[in-house]
Amino acid sequence: MERHYLAEAVGFARRANQALAPGRCSDAEARDLLGRYAELEKLAAYGKAALAARLKDPGGLARMSGTSMGKAREAIKTAREAERTPELAEALRAGELSLDQATEIAKTESAVPGSTGRLLGRVRGGAPFHVLRENARRLRLEAQDPQNLARQQHEARYLRHGVTDMGTIRFEAELEPHVGMPLLSRLQAEAKRLSRKAKAAEPFERYLADALPALLDRKGPGKGRTEMVVLVSHGVAERGWNDVRDEEFCKIPGVGPISPETAKRIAGNAFLTCLFYDGRDLRHIRRWGGRIPAEIRIALNLGDPPEFEGRRCVDCGNRYFLETDHDEPRAAGGETALDNLRDRCDPCHDKKTARDREAGLLRPQRPPALAHAPP
Repeated sequence: MERHYLAEAVGFARRANQALAPGRCSDAEARDLLGRYAELEKLAAYGKAALAARLKDPGGLARMSGTSMGKAREAIKTAREAERTPELAEALRAGELSLDQATEIAKTESAVPGSTGRLLGRVRGGAPFHVLRENARRLRLEAQDPQNLARQQHEARYLRHGVTDMGTIRFEAELEPHVGMPLLSRLQAEAKRLSRKAKAAEPFERYLADALPALLDRKGPGKGRTEMVVLVSHGVAERGWNDVRDEEFCKIPGVGPISPETAKRIAGNAFLTCLFYDGRDLRHIRRWGGRIPAEIRIALNLGDPPEFEGRRCVDCGNRYFLETDHDEPRAAGGETALDNLRDRCDPCHDKKTARDREAGLLRPQRPPALAHAPP
């Protein structure tokens, strides 16, 4: 019976492909058809993984599906975890999940038993894949012993380089979180400065490439200064920076936990801020100027309590190249208050600005020839 259904489905899919003419579809029709193809792909993912797990044949799966052996082994491992987790198996069987989504959930369930329901809730709530992956990674990291995790991260560090066919130098690195985050923060700040200074817009990753030599060459009092937020519960410090108990934090928001020993080392040469997140409501601080008060900026950098997972783009979930945007524009009377400030990445910020301008909330854009002329 299954063979009959599948043969029929394959025949229908072949005929659909033959009849498909994307150039003649309206946007609405294209979205509808894309959704149906995506649904078919998810439904097929369950059957492929389950049957390959039954046959214990990653090579056959790799050949038939045109994927790598690594992907095939991962699919079989996911199917086996799903056999032990009925909630995951049912979601995969029903076509709610892609194989990549199921793999993230299966890895996390293996490390953090009982986490499947929470992650499935994210998927059903419409979270994009990178947000699901970040949530899954956070759960796996928080389940580890901080000292053991710190040792693993230290042993995983490396920096490689090579020469490409064009003669350019390619770098690849893996750094401990308390080393990589300050470097990334400085690179982003310098890249933003360079992009504002440039007269021709280029992809932001090019300004990041320009920022590295600019930082290395920089002289003066600002040289070597880095910015990074480390969130540590008072109890961790009070007990001598030895352990992290339930409901406590010792982490870099948006990245993950670090060992108390590492946090103590950082705190020895840092600005310390005391935060009572169940006390004063920062949403009551309101300004009508452009400058954001320090209290509100701290709250934005930490993210919403009680998780304090750091900053992310409110539209797409991206964590990098973020700018603070007034949801209701200042030009339309928007306040500089926590409930009117949103983090948006550069592309999403540009789209939001275009929507605001189209809605008449901003002044018309100046002609290109006058874009750099004095007001």
